[in-house]
This record gives sequence, structure tokens and C-alpha cells, in this order.
Amino acid sequence: MISNLAWIFFSTLLINNFTLAMFLGLCPFFGVTRSVDTGWRLGAANTFVLVITSISAWALNTYVLVSAPYLRTIAFIVVIASMVQIVEMVIKKTLPTLFRELGIYLPLITTNCAILGLALFQTTRKYTLLEGIVFAIGAGLGLTLALSLMASIRERMDVADVPALARRMGLVMIIASCLSMAFMGFAGMGSG
Repeated sequence: MISNLAWIFFSTLLINNFTLAMFLGLCPFFGVTRSVDTGWRLGAANTFVLVITSISAWALNTYVLVSAPYLRTIAFIVVIASMVQIVEMVIKKTLPTLFRELGIYLPLITTNCAILGLALFQTTRKYTLLEGIVFAIGAGLGLTLALSLMASIRERMDVADVPALARRMGLVMIIASCLSMAFMGFAGMGSG
């Protein structure tokens, strides 16, 4: 049981990283990664929403949508939108500076395909509640890792002697592709 949970966690964190291997959640990855601090905070908000989504998806699949599986996607979207609204209200009240830093990217968590992807992947893999929570934590920390790596490279790029033309999105895409290739290198791990 513990080895299965560890495999789910590390597989989601590194091997099947939602952002760098599956290319889900790219909007905040490219948009918010100007500072490591902001990347960590958005990663934490995403992780919280992922965990709540995982618990909600498990409850919906187990108790509510047993006889109506065709309603899963719309039910997941409603739950995700509700959770993001709650997170947004809490951050706005408790951390107004962070709320301003995240700007439009905080409400965009609602449309983050990584959040909906988690609910759908968890459903198709038939994870238990505990497996789903571990899956969500691994996915959230994987997203946080991707955001932090990109932000640290971009922060360093700001103080480096990089030509002005290369400082734009083209260089960011090259960095993202190199990070993605590095994470895809983990895919060979675990195969006999």
C-alpha cells in the first residue's frame, strides 16, 4: 500500500509532471513565473485546489454520480469553479499583496486544465480517496516545482547579459522545452 502511494506521488511529481510532461497548466507557467515567491504562492493555491478537487471528485464518483456518469465533467467543473472562488476570496481578504501579484491568474485556476485533468485522471484510474489525495499533492507539488524552476531561471535571466531581443517569449519557450526534456528523462525510470 505505502509503495503504491509513493509510486503515485513520485510518478505524478516527476515522471508524469502535469506541466512539464503532460503540458497541462501552461497559462500560469508562462504568465506568473517572473518571481519565485509568486510561483510558490500560486503553486500552493493550485495544490490546495487540486486536493479539494480530488476529494470532491472521489465523493461525486462514489456517492452522487453512480447512476449518472455522463454528468461527471460538468459536476467537476462546478466544483472546481466553486473551490477557486473560495480560495480567491480567502487570498483577497488575508493576503491582498499576493492577490494583486497573481492578478488574472488566480481566477484562471478555474480554467486550468490541470485541475480538470486531475479529476478525470483520478476517475479513470479508479483511485481510492487516499490515492486521489496523494495524486493531487504530487500534481500540485509538481506544478509548484515547474513554476519555481521557470521563475528562478527567468529571475536569473533578468540580471544576466542576455540581448534584449532574446529576453522575450522565444527564450522562455526554449527554457520550457529544455525543462520538459529534462523531466521526460525521468520517464525511463522504473522500467525493467
